[in-house]
Amino acid sequence: MTRDEVLDEFRAAGALLEGHFILSSGLHSSRYLQCARVLMDPKRAARLCAALAEQVRALAPGQIDLVASPAMGGVVVGYEMGRQLGVPAIFFERVDGKLALRRGFDIPRGARVVMVEDIVTTGLSSRECIAGIAEEGGVTVGAACLIDRSGGKADIGVPLAALTRLDIPTYPADGLPPELAAIPAVKPGSRGFK
Repeated sequence: MTRDEVLDEFRAAGALLEGHFILSSGLHSSRYLQCARVLMDPKRAARLCAALAEQVRALAPGQIDLVASPAMGGVVVGYEMGRQLGVPAIFFERVDGKLALRRGFDIPRGARVVMVEDIVTTGLSSRECIAGIAEEGGVTVGAACLIDRSGGKADIGVPLAALTRLDIPTYPADGLPPELAAIPAVKPGSRGFK
């Protein structure tokens, strides 16, 4: 898929938003990508994840045993990537502020795991999930996301496949440009959103 085709899927789903947003990282942005809207259509999710699975196979040749994702944003895309790759998909959840496996999920020692996210901005959730995979005895052979909104700058410690990379500026709360500061902020993400 080309960058324009990927963004067309987001636009068609009403998932490319403009305004003043507080991201789950706490940073502010004038654009927000609502992956839940893109992934709510099973056919669209299958199209996007089929293209991403091709990249994953090239990025991490050899056997892939498992897909692991951080909840909440990575659950649906992780499941669909598992389906596309023909392997089980599990997810980590926040327990007392730390990502952990629950629900009877486990990672067999030495399992070759692909970490899958919906969006990568700073890479924090990705790094936390990759650390959790290692703690459980798995080996992260690569990572994937629908959109890398860091423009390729986020270092997550392993190679990252992305359907597209966007360089969307983010700002700390005390460093907003005047045009963004003039717009009321909303927090559409899953972490801390009510």
